[in-house]
Amino acid sequence: MNLKLRLTILSFLQFFVWGAWLITMANFWFGTKHWDGTQFGAVFGTMGIASIFMPTITGIIADRWINAERIFSVLHILYGAMLFILPHSADPNSFFSVMLVAMCFYMPTIALTNSISYTILKNNGLDVVKDFPPIRVWGTIGFIVAMWITNLSGNKATEGQFYIGGAVAIFLGIYALTLPKCPPQKLIDKDAPLSEQLGLNAFKLFGNYKMALFFLFSMLLGAALQLTNAYGDVFLSEFAHFPKYADSFVVQRSTIIMSISQVSETLFILAIPFFLKKFGIKKVMLMSMLAWVLRFGFFAYGVPDGLGLSLIILSCVVYGMAFDFFNISGSLFVETTTDKKIRSSAQGLFMMMTNGFGAVFGSYIAGWAIDKFFTHKFNTATELSTYLETTSDNPTFLQILKNSFNAVVNSDGTLSTVVMVKDWHQIWLSFAIYSLVLAIFFAVLFKHKHKPEDVSSVKH
Repeated sequence: MNLKLRLTILSFLQFFVWGAWLITMANFWFGTKHWDGTQFGAVFGTMGIASIFMPTITGIIADRWINAERIFSVLHILYGAMLFILPHSADPNSFFSVMLVAMCFYMPTIALTNSISYTILKNNGLDVVKDFPPIRVWGTIGFIVAMWITNLSGNKATEGQFYIGGAVAIFLGIYALTLPKCPPQKLIDKDAPLSEQLGLNAFKLFGNYKMALFFLFSMLLGAALQLTNAYGDVFLSEFAHFPKYADSFVVQRSTIIMSISQVSETLFILAIPFFLKKFGIKKVMLMSMLAWVLRFGFFAYGVPDGLGLSLIILSCVVYGMAFDFFNISGSLFVETTTDKKIRSSAQGLFMMMTNGFGAVFGSYIAGWAIDKFFTHKFNTATELSTYLETTSDNPTFLQILKNSFNAVVNSDGTLSTVVMVKDWHQIWLSFAIYSLVLAIFFAVLFKHKHKPEDVSSVKH
């Protein structure tokens, strides 16, 4: 089999096994299990927790002792096994524990996929800058295909999404063993100080005001990066609570609508070199922050029909700019402003601040805030039906009440159980305001002079 095709399959499957459940897990959590938002924020934060330390640990092992493709294989098989166990969790705490273990196995494989691809391409005399981006794009396509399969197979709110991801992950683990060998590089002197071996020298960058400010904003923006992955699909699905939207395409195929975001991501990657050369790193990063304002703002006013549907689609379109522009330009900023001796560690620090501390911070705070401030409680049918823009005797409303909330209307008009409904308009509006404040402070405080030569060659 063609070498680049084999790596394309690797990239495709790497993100397929994540996309099978990442966007739809909230439907299983809220819609099927009826667990609360604070606990969900903690569960989604497991990706950030794992990102803080696991990539470093596995990177050291791959650099010093064990072939990268073997570590990759073991991690994916164990990750797949955890996904099979996950839906059998009896309560949120056990779900959290199993998910944390699963993420400790999965998150390091994202970096390992790149490392394996780079090594194999270089060992076979291929150009990494030219040949890797077309391979990596298939990772995003794999994510999209997994989302579609989960939705179209009727598994977006069931344990089936985890079984799909788990089965493919185990297959990927076996497939990885067929790839060319990627032995340890052993570039770090075994007698080097422990701090150097662990890449801790990069933390000295916090002593530089400009770099410290950059990493601070990386963390704060990282808090927003995963919010739409965590809540976007369930937001669209919960329009099913409104009788007039219950049978809409947006509700029935919410995951497919959300996949527009990933399609946008692949397209904006191609636009990054032009924007970086034209406007410079700071302006591109600022564009990303403003795109997050639009991402959340469009969702805040989006509904499944008319102009509201256009806003939902526009929100998905601007996601590519919001996500890609910050990650790639931020990575390039690190690349062009740090000493080559600590450059790899500095890149790891950038990812730690965004996908690690930032993601944990965002997941926990968002989950708590949604429960505390943006979840309405209803005790009577009249109040609930008014909020859902219908009447208390509407047959569809009564059916939704029974199926979605496990409640019925008592003879006195009260509900048999308290019904809780998330106020998505205020949730997304709050996230948009947060992103706007962040963008304003970044524009004022972060000083960086554009040098076209720094971005003459952009590595995706």
